[in-house]
Amino acid sequence: MKALAAVLLAGALLSACGTSQGDRTASGAGIGAGIGLLGGPPGVVVGALAGGATGALTSPRQVELGKPVWDR
Repeated sequence: MKALAAVLLAGALLSACGTSQGDRTASGAGIGAGIGLLGGPPGVVVGALAGGATGALTSPRQVELGKPVWDR
């Protein structure tokens, strides 16, 4: 279960959306908090902080995964 949580958290942190820093921070915090629900109330706080920090410290270029499959 912990491995699944780690994979989901990593995916969520890498998928924070938005082109502005505020958008990435907010979406990263929301996604991190959602994933953190697996760990109970402390997990929500930790997830929100980790996701928000990741969103704030990354640029859109760093999380660009290329064209979506349906656009290729």
